[in-house]
Amino acid sequence: MKISIILGTRPEIIKMSSIVRELEERSLDYFVLHTGQHYSYNLDKIFFEELELPLPKYNIDVGSGTHAEETGKMLIGIEKVLQKEDVNIVLVEGDTNTVLAGALASAKLFIKVGHVESGLRSFDRGMPEEINRVITDHISDFLFAPTNVAKENLLNEGIDDNKIIVTGNTIVDAVYQNLEIAKRKVDILNKLKMSPKKYLLATIHRQENVDVKEKLQNILDGFRFVCNEFDLPIIYPIHPRTMKRLKEFKLEIPKGVKLVEPIGFLEFLQLEAQAALVLTDSGGVQEETCILKIPCVTLRDNTERPETLEVGSNMLVGTNPEKIVDGVRMMLNKARNWDNPFGDGTSGKKILKFLEGAKL
Repeated sequence: MKISIILGTRPEIIKMSSIVRELEERSLDYFVLHTGQHYSYNLDKIFFEELELPLPKYNIDVGSGTHAEETGKMLIGIEKVLQKEDVNIVLVEGDTNTVLAGALASAKLFIKVGHVESGLRSFDRGMPEEINRVITDHISDFLFAPTNVAKENLLNEGIDDNKIIVTGNTIVDAVYQNLEIAKRKVDILNKLKMSPKKYLLATIHRQENVDVKEKLQNILDGFRFVCNEFDLPIIYPIHPRTMKRLKEFKLEIPKGVKLVEPIGFLEFLQLEAQAALVLTDSGGVQEETCILKIPCVTLRDNTERPETLEVGSNMLVGTNPEKIVDGVRMMLNKARNWDNPFGDGTSGKKILKFLEGAKL
């Protein structure tokens, strides 16, 4: 059995890290293909080293572009690699253009596709990610669903029960494994002169939030209300694209919000684990905070992680300033005794054990 892991963004590297470690542990034949969807390979090379992962065998450096440009370039590059390598199965994770291109190129070459983190649904076709995850699920041979909720979504769309394997989410493996690496390698709280539970953490990057002046202004107003009421600083590692929008829109950062340069995953994980609360529009962060028992307030109107709402670790507030501060007030007072719905940290092992027993 020869496995190809196709990835292209940092969240995918994080969520695939436990599978890569398990492949190494089992000495299985595999290689990693990196599309370079968000960053150049050279920038992401540091990320692999930070997480102590072997470097990819291939990188096709597509860079950023329109959805069509990215996906088209990836299809061409991925197909060339897969035609050269004798691959039995391709593994993709999540909902990016890399995932769609990896699954589509493989299916056209009659190579089996395994979709890690399948079955997530926001039920909002206005999100490019929703299109990617739906199409990928319907052309995959093995659907590794993180939860029973995800499995039900797949069954409701007519996908064969025999194709669906509930494994838990590899983000749990990644949080546990990489938190241990972080303890050895980084000390971000000391660097920022922050004390545990004495700050809030923000991560806002979604196109629908940062590219719309009114929404971005509302979020900043919400942050101002939060800082005024709770007298806690908000640490905000800001993406260069968001910073560009702030300048374009001539928006001011409220007093109490501490902007920091983008940070590595290990430092971010440390900041998350010690925050009093996290404000986010990221799907992955909703999961990570749930696992770490950190209250989360999500600045969106929907989520493809409804399990976080069900267990009570997360609250949807949209971008209305009053609702943001109400959400923070409610979640800061919440007992952190929810159950983690995403598994026990052995998802990577379960996926590899299944594939070793599958007829490929």
